[in-house]
Amino acid sequence: MVKRSLCRPFALAPIALAVAFVGVSSPATAQPVAAVEGQGADMPTSLDAQPSAPGQSTLPSLPTLFQSALEHDADLARQRYELKASERDIDKAWAQLKPQVSASASYSYQESDNYYTDNPDYDPGRDPRSNDNEARFQGETEDTLWQVSLQQPLFSMERWRSVDRAGEQVAAAELDLAVVERDLALSVSEAYVNAFIASRKLAMLKAQRESLDLQARQANRAYELGVGDRINVLEAQSRLDQTIADTVQADNELNDALSELERLTGQRPQFDQARLGNVNGVALADIWGDEQAWLARIGNNLDVRRATAEQAIARSDTRVRRSGYYPELNLNLSYSDRDSNDPFRESQDARASMQLEMPIYRGGYTSANVEQGELKAMAAQKGQDNQRNLAAQEVRQRLRSLRGNTRRMQALRQAIESSELFLEAAERGEQLGLRDLVDVLDARASLYDQQIQFVETFGTSLLDRLALQSAVGALSSEDLLATMDLLARIHRQDG
Repeated sequence: MVKRSLCRPFALAPIALAVAFVGVSSPATAQPVAAVEGQGADMPTSLDAQPSAPGQSTLPSLPTLFQSALEHDADLARQRYELKASERDIDKAWAQLKPQVSASASYSYQESDNYYTDNPDYDPGRDPRSNDNEARFQGETEDTLWQVSLQQPLFSMERWRSVDRAGEQVAAAELDLAVVERDLALSVSEAYVNAFIASRKLAMLKAQRESLDLQARQANRAYELGVGDRINVLEAQSRLDQTIADTVQADNELNDALSELERLTGQRPQFDQARLGNVNGVALADIWGDEQAWLARIGNNLDVRRATAEQAIARSDTRVRRSGYYPELNLNLSYSDRDSNDPFRESQDARASMQLEMPIYRGGYTSANVEQGELKAMAAQKGQDNQRNLAAQEVRQRLRSLRGNTRRMQALRQAIESSELFLEAAERGEQLGLRDLVDVLDARASLYDQQIQFVETFGTSLLDRLALQSAVGALSSEDLLATMDLLARIHRQDG
C-alpha cells in the first residue's frame, strides 16, 4: 500500500474554490476515460461505481469525494469556526477606538457622627418651617446616584496598531483553513489511490488463485493416475496457499482504504475488483522541467505563506508593544444626578475633561516587553526560513521520485510484456512435455508480481504528482481529475 508522510510540508492554492465546479449536486462517478491523451468524458450521477453499459465499469469520482469531505470533515468545520472567531478580533480592535459609553446607578446609606450630629444649632425642631438639617442632625443619609459617562480615545498608538495586528491574525487564520483543506485533499487522494491499488491487487490475486487452484487439482489428478510428479503437486499447493494468504492481506488493505475514505467523506465508495488493464495505455512522461523552475515557486507553498503570516503577526505585535512608549489622550464626558434625603448633598453635574497619560517609568516592563516581541519576530523569521527549506526539499524529493518511478514503470512495462510471452511459452512447453508445471507456476507468479509492482509504482507516482503541485501551492481540483483520469487508463473495462 502506498504511504505518504503527512509531516512533510504540502501546500495548495485554496482548493475549495477550485473545486466549486463540482458542487453538491455534482456527478459522483466518472465514465471510463479513453486511453488516448487529451480525450475527456462526462460524469454520471452515482457515487458508487456502476456499469454504464454492458461490459463496462467506472471509478468513483475523486473530486466529488473531496467535495463530500469538505462538507463532512469535523476538523475542517472546526477550522472554519476558528476563522470566524478570529474575524471578531478585528471588530474588537476597532471597538477600542470608538466611544465607550456607560451608565451606572448606585444607592448608599450612611451613618455619621460629626459636627452636625446632635448639634443643637442644627436641630430641625428649633425651626419647624425647615427640615433641611434633619438628616445631618440625625447622622443618617440616603443617596441615590445616576450617572452616564463617555470616553473617546483621541490618541492611542497601541489601540491603532492593535487593529493592524488583528488583521494579520485573520490572514493567518485564513491560511490555517487552506492548510486543513490541502491536507484533506491529499488524505482523500491517498486513500482513493490506495483503495484502487488494493482492488487491482485483490483482483489479480483472485485470478491467480483460481488458476493455481485449477493447476493444483490437475497436478493432483495426474499424480493419482501415476503420470505426474509429487513435487509438482506440492509446488502447486504451496503457491496456492501463499496466494490465499496474499489475497487476505490485499482484502484487508482494501477495507482499510475504504474505511479511511468513509471517515473522511462520510461515504463508502465501491471499487470493482477488475484486473489490471493495458499498461501501455498510460505513460508518465518525464516532462517535469527544470528543478530550479519548481524551486522558484515554493513561495506559494501554504506552509511557507503561513510562516510568512506568522512573521507578519510577530512584527505587528512588536509595534503594539512599542506603543507602550507613547502617551494616550482621552476625552471624558459625564453627567450625574444625585438624589438624597440631605438637600445639601443633592446635585446635577456635567463634566468634560481631557486626560493625558504619559508613561514615565514602569520598572523596565516596557523595554522588556519590546525586546520580547523583537525576539519573537526573529524566531518567526527563522521559522519561515525553515519552511522554505522543507518545501525545497519536498520539491527535490518528489521530482527524484517521479523521474525514478517513470523509468521503473517503463522497465516494468517491458518486463510484463516479456513475462506474458514467457508464460505463453511455458504453457505451450508443458503441453508438449518440454516444460514442467513448476516452470508455468514460476512464469505466472513472476507476471502477477510485476503487474502488482507496476500498479504500486504507478500509485506512488500519482501521489508524488499531487505532492509536487502541493509543494508549490498549485494543487487544485484539476489535479484530482487528472489523477482519476490516469487511474482510469489502467482500469480494465471488460470487468
